[in-house]
Amino acid sequence: MKRGLKGPDVAELQLRLAGFRGTVPDGDFGPGTERQVMTFQSDVMRAAPTGIVDRATLQQIDAFARRFPIDFRRLKCRCGDCKGFGKGRFKGKYLAGKPKAEAFHLYEYPGIHRMLLWAVRAVLFHLPKHKFEISSAYRCSVDNQQHGRSSTNHHGKAIDLDVALLPGEGKRDDMIKCDAIRGRIVETAHAQIGWTATNRKALEPSNIAPTWVHYDVRCYEPKYLEDAMFCTTLRQLDNRRPIRF
Repeated sequence: MKRGLKGPDVAELQLRLAGFRGTVPDGDFGPGTERQVMTFQSDVMRAAPTGIVDRATLQQIDAFARRFPIDFRRLKCRCGDCKGFGKGRFKGKYLAGKPKAEAFHLYEYPGIHRMLLWAVRAVLFHLPKHKFEISSAYRCSVDNQQHGRSSTNHHGKAIDLDVALLPGEGKRDDMIKCDAIRGRIVETAHAQIGWTATNRKALEPSNIAPTWVHYDVRCYEPKYLEDAMFCTTLRQLDNRRPIRF
């Protein structure tokens, strides 16, 4: 696979490398995707980057997934009403009085966005000195109601990460760490702080998330938020396919 190729295999590649610069999963292997590949080859494989996805690169992407498994038990909604990932309610419905924008879309997506979870794996890779825990993932409309929330980000589009503190560290240390982590994600994953740019992964700013890291994909166009982009199991997330060369 190399520059100029188009199709669903390219989109899958772009999705899996979302934490390495990152681009839209549009299935078009252009310079942005080539940069993703080269970054992965350099950072993870410690190889001379070619930008060409050969057998070794595909094998290393699968090895990367095994190295950073995602515990889906930590992702499930805790409402006690849904089975962990909503009930598919409110598609095309928006918060009353708000624009018809994804930030206010009430739809309970069928799982967590795969691109976001692959991007979280890259956070774990790029920041090995920190111990992370997923503190919040799926929160359906019932869970929101139970806790008096109106945000729809956690209807499958967002993950919250907590970073462990060392003995003697306090809130100020936590805030400093979270700011540094956000900066590293912006640098490595082509993410943004805030939600100004379309089709960019986003982080809540420190005035909203002072002691945790909120990571979401709410700025993506609807075509990149189709149901097929979401998953509820590790098998769906990894979506391994035979390598044929």
